[in-house]
Amino acid sequence: MAYTTINKSGDYFNTITYSGDGTSPKSITGFNFQPDLVWTKTRTYGNNHTLFDNVRGAGSNKELSSNSSSSEGGVATGTYGYLSSFDTDGFTATSGSSGINYFNSSGDTYVNWGWLASNTTASNTDGSITSTVSANTSSGFSIVKYTGTGANATVGHGLGSAPKMILVKNLADAENWTVYHGANTSAPETDFLALNTTNATSDSNTVWNDTAPTSSVFSVGSSGKTNGSGDATIAYCFAEKTGFSKFGTYRGNVTTDNTFIYTGFAPAFWMMKNVDDPTNWMMFDSKRRAFNETQGYPINANESNAEDGGATGYNYDFLSNGIKIRGSNNNFSKDNDYIYMAFAEAPLVGTNNVPCTAR
Repeated sequence: MAYTTINKSGDYFNTITYSGDGTSPKSITGFNFQPDLVWTKTRTYGNNHTLFDNVRGAGSNKELSSNSSSSEGGVATGTYGYLSSFDTDGFTATSGSSGINYFNSSGDTYVNWGWLASNTTASNTDGSITSTVSANTSSGFSIVKYTGTGANATVGHGLGSAPKMILVKNLADAENWTVYHGANTSAPETDFLALNTTNATSDSNTVWNDTAPTSSVFSVGSSGKTNGSGDATIAYCFAEKTGFSKFGTYRGNVTTDNTFIYTGFAPAFWMMKNVDDPTNWMMFDSKRRAFNETQGYPINANESNAEDGGATGYNYDFLSNGIKIRGSNNNFSKDNDYIYMAFAEAPLVGTNNVPCTAR
């Protein structure tokens, strides 16, 4: 009867929320693991998103921002606060020269999404470009750093199965984030999305070299977005794991009795994007709104805006086996195709044969 080998999703992914108190350094705990990727956003104020990972390391001006094309360190965490260490149960945040607004401003609320890779790094020579990798084959997540060549190449990702979603950022140049999604159109290896923009799907044979990822490598062409000559580049790679993660597509229908998305687990996190029209990358989680029916309150990955508490038409349910859309907002449920990534709060049925229930 077992549906997944991951009985406790919180061993690999978790969401932490808290209210800021203005202190520095500030210890953020409760992940239940040492996170290798931390994505932080102020909920109540229009600060930039920040992403830190263990392969590039913690510290001032080591951030990336999902809402910006800026190179590494381009949104001034040295001024507004930064992740200064990855800790056994979370991380520590430290003030920059003008405060700690990005992580712990008094009176603001925050959300952090954290993923576990391997807590270590290793050299990977599976591709034509040697990469530095922190990989967790159990949960299907790896962080990959490599130096681009400007010519068609392959990069080892360390997952042992083909990634369904890859987020790539050139660390040296102000290039857009580039997204591969295995459910994006009929030939996803020819298309890409930009995480920091509202753009619909674009077509290019120079981004992924028109080649789908394999169980050992992903391919890059000559584009500076994914393979700038001499440019350090980071990739966050996700392989789908039954009962823990899902990277799929759905079609909206612009009604209040909208689409049901089967994931095979009770979701903890959901990010989606309309691939046909220019719309936001909207992020939802079970910690910020822990009941059904949920009025959306989206955070947009491509914007610095605060959590949208006034948004309407983003109603949905997180169920024991998926997501039921009940809103009719055009950004959410238009008669278009949407891609999504989702991570589990609990599996439908694990190896312990205990079924999950709706919240």
